[in-house]
Amino acid sequence: MIFLRVPAVLAYRDLVTRSVSAACKVVLNSPALRQAYAPRMKSQGADESFIHAMVSAVGEAFNNVVLHAYRGSAGEVEISIHLENDSMEVEMRDHGRSFDFEAVPKPKLEMLPESGLGIYIIRSLVDEVRYQRGSPNVLTMRKRLGAHEPAA
Repeated sequence: MIFLRVPAVLAYRDLVTRSVSAACKVVLNSPALRQAYAPRMKSQGADESFIHAMVSAVGEAFNNVVLHAYRGSAGEVEISIHLENDSMEVEMRDHGRSFDFEAVPKPKLEMLPESGLGIYIIRSLVDEVRYQRGSPNVLTMRKRLGAHEPAA
């Protein structure tokens, strides 16, 4: 497991996303894992797709915590990265304002909204996403290696 605790400040987003990218490379470069899951890798770009999906989902989630949960007030975000046999799970914890994750409506993409896409983007990039309100709030995102290409 990899663990980070960073201030809830957008300037730390790059550190968080680079850490996730490095963890993805650890998963993808495991010889045993590559041999076991090579048949599930659908294309030459599957590695890049996995990395891009996890980095983008975590980046969106971090932005949401900073901008919406803390709204500019002081706080911290804890990020745990769990590397498993066939997947990677990222858990983000914060003590900011919570929200009803299931009540977030699907955006009307035909209207090209400028905001309100974060949860939609996260859900489209990972295989599983869960949110637990409380103190702390916990967002868990899991992506399986070679499970599928990201949804549109």
